[in-house]
Amino acid sequence: MLEGDVSRYALFVVSGCLRSYCVDENGYQYIQQFAPEGWWIGDMYSLVTGKPGYLAVDAVFDSEIAMIAKTDLNRLYREIPKLNIYFRVLAENALVYYQSRAMENLRLTAKERYERFCIRYPSLIACLPQKQVAAYIGVTPNS
Repeated sequence: MLEGDVSRYALFVVSGCLRSYCVDENGYQYIQQFAPEGWWIGDMYSLVTGKPGYLAVDAVFDSEIAMIAKTDLNRLYREIPKLNIYFRVLAENALVYYQSRAMENLRLTAKERYERFCIRYPSLIACLPQKQVAAYIGVTPNS
């Protein structure tokens, strides 16, 4: 999925790892999220509003994903109320995550943001390129 596309699917990572990010006018990437195995990812703004998204989503390395169309998801919400509850809890947890991350980016040092990254993504720290870790925590790779 590219920045500016309209998102019609929620993505579940069966294996591998995906990332969501945007790129500024100088070509610098700002990684919003990594999604290792068992995580959901997508441009929620676009998925919910039906408008072009702000994020690109791609695979960090070979991955297998399951996609569910928003229309199918809405049908399943109606047919299986427990699924509606499951996704509400996921959305609540995502809101907590993004709110915490926004505050961390405002008040923590780069070293502290890196330490939080290691806690949040312990399975990825050894296999991600340093450049992508830096783009996630908001520093240059040299830092």
